[in-house]
Amino acid sequence: MATNGTLNRKLRMALVGGGAGSFIGRVHVTAAVLDNRAALVAGALSSDAAKARASAADYDIPAARAYGSVDEMIAAEKALPADQRIDFVTVATPNHTHFPISKAAVEAGFNVMCDKPMTFDLKQAEELAALVKKTGVVFGVTHNYTGYPLVRQARQMIQNGDLGEIQAFRSNYIQGWLRTRLETSDQKQAAWRTDPAKSGASGCFGDIGTHAYNLARYMTGLLPSEISCHFKTFEPGRKLEDYGHAVIKFENGALGTVTASQISHGRENDLFIEVDGTKGALSWRQEEPNVMTVRRNGSPHALYTRNPGAPYMTEWGSAACRLPGGHPEAFFEAFANIYRFAFDDMVARAAGEQFEAVNTIYPNVQDGVEGMYFIQQCVESSRNNGQWLPLKHALARK
Repeated sequence: MATNGTLNRKLRMALVGGGAGSFIGRVHVTAAVLDNRAALVAGALSSDAAKARASAADYDIPAARAYGSVDEMIAAEKALPADQRIDFVTVATPNHTHFPISKAAVEAGFNVMCDKPMTFDLKQAEELAALVKKTGVVFGVTHNYTGYPLVRQARQMIQNGDLGEIQAFRSNYIQGWLRTRLETSDQKQAAWRTDPAKSGASGCFGDIGTHAYNLARYMTGLLPSEISCHFKTFEPGRKLEDYGHAVIKFENGALGTVTASQISHGRENDLFIEVDGTKGALSWRQEEPNVMTVRRNGSPHALYTRNPGAPYMTEWGSAACRLPGGHPEAFFEAFANIYRFAFDDMVARAAGEQFEAVNTIYPNVQDGVEGMYFIQQCVESSRNNGQWLPLKHALARK
């Protein structure tokens, strides 16, 4: 892959969203600049022009490049000389705005890093994928949990056959923050996530169920065939589901389950997965990301720790580490790994070099399409009492 030395400068970043009160905008910026390969130079930080410009100082964005709208930003940046304009746009806004922002950036020739779910619906996702292919830009989707070193360790171990044929997985994302109607109070995050006009056709599954599904697809490489899903809205008056369970059939005969909850008392961001193969099984938990357990009948359980110097670490696992073993790496570093490996391709593109657009180590536009197809089919299946529906999209990748 290309390195930053090929370009001999930092990549120039623009942030959309992330204004006052935002959580994820600050996470994106911290992750993007962690390895000193990018600098935030511009932004349109809110849909409110005054708020957007006022928030710029919080990120040290110069006033001249603190834009009042996305359209203003895209037009102004595109008009700048090539050695000054931005290289990529980060989209850290509510779901319903992802598509128009990403589309404008892609059509202008800018690379994009977009929050998940990638778009509001499947049609938008497919249109965006076609645009990305046509323009040749780099497009990353921040399914950030795929950036953890031991997730990548598990992925390579499974691909190497260490667990044998994969026959089953259980992937779960359990939260409790929406146990009450928090959206009726002045809580910005709850308000838009439970609003179908802003979140889309799904609530809990669109927000965190997509992470659980993507994690399983990423780790196992299993290609889906069919899905049956049941949603439930437990809080009276809530417009979108706050609990759901899906069963997935795969082409090789494997079965998988995805469970997502936002109404489980005391649970925070408990994303965990168990994978069963014919030669062994593994389990990993996001809230304890530096350990992974591998089990084989008749043998002691093996506890893998995140340690780039250990002989059991794979190439992909070690490459995702920044610190020696025993020094915890977690959320910011995993998020930064999505940027880190997308940056390699952005540098290659800027240098006029070839780069892989489909089989990337980071989630890309194809994964974004798969996520939207997953949501669409889950919603439709649940509406029809768990009817089995197709799940393999034409853009599904191994």
